[in-house]
Amino acid sequence: MAQTAPRTLVRPQGRRTRPRRTGRRHPLVATLMALPLAALLLLVFDGWDTVATQASSVGVMLGR
Repeated sequence: MAQTAPRTLVRPQGRRTRPRRTGRRHPLVATLMALPLAALLLLVFDGWDTVATQASSVGVMLGR
């Protein structure tokens, strides 16, 4: 059989990978991410009550 190249990649010592972020997302960032979905729910289901119910359920689930 023919020899194949090793599957591991050898990186130079001076180059490092980016550190992974640990921790939680800022609440303002999470809110800004959720707003487009809330607007879509408002348009699709045609009612503020549905959006308010969903937001309340998520808030209870997150413990806020």
